[in-house]
Amino acid sequence: MTPTPNALLISWRRSQRLTQEELARRIRQAGEMTGDRNTASQRTIQRWERGEVTRVQTRYARALEVVTGMPVQSLGLNLDVRPDGTGGHDVRVVDPPPASVTAPRPAPGSYGGIWLSSYGYYSGRRERAYEGRHFVLLTQAGPRLLVRSIQTPELPGNRLSMDLDVDGTIVTGTWREETRTDGYYRGAVYHGAVQMIISPTGGEMVGKWVGFSRELKINSGPWRLAFRTADTSDRSLREYARDPDREK
Repeated sequence: MTPTPNALLISWRRSQRLTQEELARRIRQAGEMTGDRNTASQRTIQRWERGEVTRVQTRYARALEVVTGMPVQSLGLNLDVRPDGTGGHDVRVVDPPPASVTAPRPAPGSYGGIWLSSYGYYSGRRERAYEGRHFVLLTQAGPRLLVRSIQTPELPGNRLSMDLDVDGTIVTGTWREETRTDGYYRGAVYHGAVQMIISPTGGEMVGKWVGFSRELKINSGPWRLAFRTADTSDRSLREYARDPDREK
């Protein structure tokens, strides 16, 4: 049977005026940024666009979402995770964590505590994908969530804030970031909107952000909040007053 061309991916790439090789390069760079390297090539993009491959490994999906700011399903692709380990191109088996290992989670319906915030974005001037990470303090007042970055000696002047509202499992609100005066963006302030879905365990919020670039273009990308601890004592705040990248 003749494969059906992936019109969604082709349309997105052409709308960004990227060649297949340029898109593959950005996907490799996103893999480097997230710590999950991939070997995307022009041939990889060709097979996706021709419809020869419609199910991709997690590492490719994650990198593609960082680059495009869209879920892979919106690009005509799906994850390929097979329990028997069979399959050809782009197949990886994801083993479940040991039963003794459990992820931290907040009390049901209560989200106050310290979380790890991470968002992905693409820098057009530097032609590569990046990830912004902060440890943040989340305080809750009914359905309202206030998120503020924990200031660190290593990253002075970089401040992130989010004002969110919870409606069931949907979180909607705004974000604002003041960049470091001695950093690449030289103290520029960015802001925008965000919407996330709370995981069934309550220990993770995953969604998308939208905002503007230095060139005043509207961009978007993935955003994730991962619960760390409900302890907001001074001792705990001091413990998390550090650069999250030290966890990598």
